[in-house]
Amino acid sequence: MKKRRLKVFRLGRIGYAEALRIQKQTEQAIISGQETDTLFLLEHPHVYTIGRRAKNDGILASPEILKAIGAEVFETDRGGKITYHGLGQIVGYPVINLSLFKEDVHNYVRCLEEVLIKTVAEYGIEAFRIEGLTGVHTKEGKIAAIGVHIKRWVTTHGFALNVNTDLSYFNWIIACEGEPVTSMEKILGRQIDLSEVEDKIIKSFSEVFDFDEVVETQFDFKAKGESAKR
Repeated sequence: MKKRRLKVFRLGRIGYAEALRIQKQTEQAIISGQETDTLFLLEHPHVYTIGRRAKNDGILASPEILKAIGAEVFETDRGGKITYHGLGQIVGYPVINLSLFKEDVHNYVRCLEEVLIKTVAEYGIEAFRIEGLTGVHTKEGKIAAIGVHIKRWVTTHGFALNVNTDLSYFNWIIACEGEPVTSMEKILGRQIDLSEVEDKIIKSFSEVFDFDEVVETQFDFKAKGESAKR
């Protein structure tokens, strides 16, 4: 049996629209067989993203407030409702071929939850699923959101883990099912190095999705015709 290989790119701080373009480029390359399974880890500037299940009244902030807090708004093709991405939060975009793993959307989402549960457990944080809801929860609130899109069994979008996140930005939206949110920093009472958490995410991701080989390399923005906003 052919070994499964995962490429990992840490993109740093990058705008939402740019990250979406990179995902879609990679999606097409994987569908055409020109690229292997890929995991992008990154941090977004302040942005609210609207999923396919969102209602128009989910954003509470006026255009003036959005400008004042420096937040953009994007409509996306992922599942789920409205969520926030921003500084101090690790966003993961797996672009992988589920035909090489398991063609089951619900199983895929449960696996993403397991990756994050295993990751925060490394810090002594007890996280869990709540039946009927998507994402990862703690006794203090939701610590990670998940929203995915799948085309020909190739995934885009993914997860967002609140590490050192400014949780006040969630006050301007009705996030997901309206449940309270928390962060690793809030639970532990200290800031955590993002690259250290990324290391643990990569380890957990490779274990849960049963990859034989993980290759981490620098993303060539020039070759892709993009420029990172760092």
